[in-house]
Amino acid sequence: MEACHPSRQPKVTSYGAMALAIITLEAFAGMWINAFIVCVLCIAWVKKKTLNSNEKILLLLGCSRISYLCIAWIYKFLSFIYPNFLHVHTILQLAVFFQAFFNHCNLWFSASLCGFYCIKIATFRNRFFIYLKLKIDRMVPWLLLGSGILALAVGIVAYDVADTPHCNSNSTGQGNFGTANIKMDKHFFPSFFLAGFEYAASFMAVIFSAVFLLFSLWRHKRTMQTNSMKDLSMDAHIRAMKSIFSFLVVYSINFVCLVLNMVYVTKKLNHMTFLILVFQYIFPGLHSLVLVFSNPKLEKALLKILPLERSVKRKVCMS
Repeated sequence: MEACHPSRQPKVTSYGAMALAIITLEAFAGMWINAFIVCVLCIAWVKKKTLNSNEKILLLLGCSRISYLCIAWIYKFLSFIYPNFLHVHTILQLAVFFQAFFNHCNLWFSASLCGFYCIKIATFRNRFFIYLKLKIDRMVPWLLLGSGILALAVGIVAYDVADTPHCNSNSTGQGNFGTANIKMDKHFFPSFFLAGFEYAASFMAVIFSAVFLLFSLWRHKRTMQTNSMKDLSMDAHIRAMKSIFSFLVVYSINFVCLVLNMVYVTKKLNHMTFLILVFQYIFPGLHSLVLVFSNPKLEKALLKILPLERSVKRKVCMS
C-alpha cells in the first residue's frame, strides 16, 4: 500500500492529551447508554418476536450512534497517538466515509423519531395529517431506508473529498491534535453543500415537529379546560413534549457545532475547535439519555441496574 509520511512524528502536548481524555470519556459514556438501549430493545424483540415503529427507529438510532462514536474515537485516538497510520492509502478515506455515514444516519434517524412522535401523538383534523397518522407505521421502514440513502450519499462524497488532499496534507504536532492541514479548494464545496443541506433539512424537520406538537398540546389543553374533563392522552402529550423539546435544545447546539465544524475544518486545535469536538461527542449520549427517561420501558430498565434505586429500596424496607 502506498503511504504519505509526514516529515516528523508530532509531539504529544498536554492540551491534546486533555482533549483526548475528555473525548474518550464522552465517547465511552455515549456508547454505554446507546448499547443499553440496543440491548433492552433486542431483548424485547426476542421475547415479543416483533418491534413497534418507535422501537425500530430507536434500535437503528442506537446502533448508528454506537458505530459513529466507536469509529470517531478510534480515528481521533490514532490521529493523536500515531497519525502516520492514517496516511496509509484508503485508511483515511474509509475513516472519513464511515464517520460521515453514521453521523448523518444519526441526524436523520433522530429527525425521523421526532416526526414520528409528532404524527403519532398530535391531533389535527387535516385529511393529509389523518392519512399520515394511519399510514405512518407502514412508512417508517421506507423513511429509515431513505435516511440511510441520504447518509450514504454524504459518505460517498466525503470519501471522494478525503481521497484528493490526503497526500498533500501535512501534520504538525503543536496543538494540532493530529488533524491534517488541508488547503481549501473548490473540491470541498460539493461536500459542504450536501452536508449543509442535510444538516438544515433534518434540523427543520425537528423544529416543525416540535411546533406542531406544541400547538396540538395547547389546543388539547384548551379543549379539556372548556369541557372540564381529564384525558389520559395529556400525559402522553406532556411526556412527548419534554422529550422533543429537550432534544430540540440539544439538537440546536449540535446543529451550530456541525456548522462551525465546517468552518473550522482546516484549523488546528484551539479553544473553538476543542469546544466543537466536546459538544459533538456529547450529543449522541446526551440525547439518548433524554430518550431513555422519556420512555417508560427504558427508564424502568435503567433504574433496575442503577445502584441508587437499590439503596432507596433497602431504606424503604428497613423503615
